[in-house]
Amino acid sequence: MCTSIAMKTSDFYFGRTMDLDYEFHTSVVITPRNYPVTFRRSSVLRRHNAIIGMASVLDDYPLYAEAANEKGLCMAALNFPDNAYYPDEEDPRKTNISPFELFHWILGQCGTVEEARRLLDSTHLVNIPFSSSLPLTPLHWHIADQTCSATLENTRDGLHLYDNSVGVLTNNPAFHFQLTNLCQYMNLISGYPRNCFSELEGIAPFGQGLGSFGLPGDYSPSSRFVKAAYLLLNSVCDKDDSSSLAQLFHLLDSVSIVKGSVLSQRDACDMTTYACCINATKGIYYYKTYTNSQFTAVNLRHENLNASTLRIFPLSISQQIAWAN
Repeated sequence: MCTSIAMKTSDFYFGRTMDLDYEFHTSVVITPRNYPVTFRRSSVLRRHNAIIGMASVLDDYPLYAEAANEKGLCMAALNFPDNAYYPDEEDPRKTNISPFELFHWILGQCGTVEEARRLLDSTHLVNIPFSSSLPLTPLHWHIADQTCSATLENTRDGLHLYDNSVGVLTNNPAFHFQLTNLCQYMNLISGYPRNCFSELEGIAPFGQGLGSFGLPGDYSPSSRFVKAAYLLLNSVCDKDDSSSLAQLFHLLDSVSIVKGSVLSQRDACDMTTYACCINATKGIYYYKTYTNSQFTAVNLRHENLNASTLRIFPLSISQQIAWAN
């Protein structure tokens, strides 16, 4: 259970919540331009775009959950169980890539969604696990730049890259359902509701916010999609970086999961373990964790982007407080 959002003000911002019932030991990781990226069925990518994002590092390989590259292209992987399908058969006409390699394959070579679309036309996702002890996770992906968003899904009928005019992605059901489902909420407004009982006088709203009465508030993927889409598309935000950063985190907070409110099938607490906001224009990755509400930032451009080794920043998880006295 996760939610990703793409938002444009003066700069381009991309953020997500990571909702899990377990910890998978992530850090903010920078992959510099000369870090050699090895693919299981393709040649080594020895020079590529620099990348910053949240990742687990196994055998010196960053497995990104979301990331942005130095050109401002962003990408997030979200859980997509029962729908995601990775065939065992390779396609000799295309480049065969495992889903765990997709971040480096796309962000390493592309600078826009359109460039990613052209690359994916010649890409075939194939069922190659990272290791015998780490099988592939069923995923779909939100890919976005400052002008547009797209949703990438690989199902039994093939690889599809859908235009995502909403700029939001959650989990199941498939993306085309999420768009259709929005039609049920076309009546929602941010303003003062009109009295539809034309013959009854004296009927008036008894509080602010009744124009959006019926907006879902539960944590299901379809409800989070509707809520995030409504709030994003009605968002009013100043153009400066501080206002934009605060606004995107407020949007993410609206769909964040409080520990104890959702239990997984194994009776573990599903919760928002972290939320992040990437200023993709400036290359700055901001995050906060469930146990530390203070923003922590890592700037891609403060590092040597021509290096050949990973730069790893462990998460700040202890609550930081600015004491006033």
